[in-house]
Amino acid sequence: MGTEAAEWVVLLHGMCRTSRSMRKMAGELEAAGFRVLNFDYPSRTASVESLANTFVDRAVSECRKQGARRISFVTHSLGGILVRSYLSRHELPELGRVVMLGPPNGGSEVVDRLAGLWLFGALNGPAGRELGTGRDSTPIRLGPVTFEVGVLAGDRSINWINSGMIRGPDDGKVSVERTKVEGMSGHRVVHATHPFIMRHPEAIRLTVHFLRRGTFD
Repeated sequence: MGTEAAEWVVLLHGMCRTSRSMRKMAGELEAAGFRVLNFDYPSRTASVESLANTFVDRAVSECRKQGARRISFVTHSLGGILVRSYLSRHELPELGRVVMLGPPNGGSEVVDRLAGLWLFGALNGPAGRELGTGRDSTPIRLGPVTFEVGVLAGDRSINWINSGMIRGPDDGKVSVERTKVEGMSGHRVVHATHPFIMRHPEAIRLTVHFLRRGTFD
């Protein structure tokens, strides 16, 4: 049994998405020898902290039941903030590595502009409103990371309205610069959009490489 066989990788989809959005990534990770837990969580129903404490914790418990000796994470968008929130409050001795795709680690100007609108709240829920760029936003308050994390950012947008609110290169939701987080182990840009970065071949290749090596190089 290879090293990866003892390692479980938890996949966390983004806001308003489901585990189906991570299915291609899941298949490629399984083909690379990892055990994968790809599951749904109700991203629109609760705060970041509540979602993390409930659903990330549930995923960790399931991996432990399966005998995982190492637990890594691959996340899309909001999923990365849930992992940061969870690891800021919980010890995880089995923690491996984390790859975040399109995470709003520095928040998003789109949230700054739209969070006060009723429709935004109805579509994105409490967690969505926490992802602004101000000092009180959840990703800003979480501070530096203290675990191995590689960040992949997209620089292609198909949402020109959102991109008009964002400074610098962006993926239609988050600027390349705001995907970064202090303490990260690596950062790469791929020519992908926010909704589909987790299906991009180069993003998948880099994800597998980082999980194995702890670097994108």
